[in-house]
Amino acid sequence: MSIILKTSPVAKPALLNRGAFLRWLRKTHGILGLWGAGLGLLFGTTGILLNHRSVMKLPLAQYEKSNIELQLPSAGFSDPKQLSQWLQGELHLTKPASKMEAEPSKKVTWNGLQVQQPTLWKVDFHTAQYSVTTEYWVGNQFVSVKRQEANVFAFLSRLHKGVGMNNGWILLVDSLAGALILLCMTGVLLWTKMRNSRLMLVGLSGGSILLAIIFVIQSS
Repeated sequence: MSIILKTSPVAKPALLNRGAFLRWLRKTHGILGLWGAGLGLLFGTTGILLNHRSVMKLPLAQYEKSNIELQLPSAGFSDPKQLSQWLQGELHLTKPASKMEAEPSKKVTWNGLQVQQPTLWKVDFHTAQYSVTTEYWVGNQFVSVKRQEANVFAFLSRLHKGVGMNNGWILLVDSLAGALILLCMTGVLLWTKMRNSRLMLVGLSGGSILLAIIFVIQSS
């Protein structure tokens, strides 16, 4: 007489679904990590430099500064936009002005006297490599120009902060930020699915958040 053993067909699909989900989760986690690996290295390195620039006085990020005064053409300019176009050509700058503003004329107190201050035009040019800031008091025959040229570390720090970068760079960095958020989420899910120590999960993540709150309160 032969005995036929029957196994339950209900448990298998559940295990297969869990295994397939874990494989998909690992793959997604890995893809997100690869996407953000290069930029993550850049932002991690420059983040350390920016974080310690005041406390440790790291002399890495430096700027070469220079000031000049340009004689204006006799015809003059009617608005800051015309001035910016002239400055771009005169200073041989590749990118147009990133900021233009005009401060209206106003009365100020100087040495106890009321003085009418003329209109001030400000035109700035920014790239990751340099910054050019200009000031022109309407009525003067010259414009003041200040230039800051970044070294390699200052250049990387400006990339980190997005100074002088275009919309494409901003969107790329946004994709990195989104990848980091998803990495955190998939990492937590992998931990909970592959390990049973929920207490360690709460302790590690909660501990880092608690330390951040303590340091913020101490610094405020």
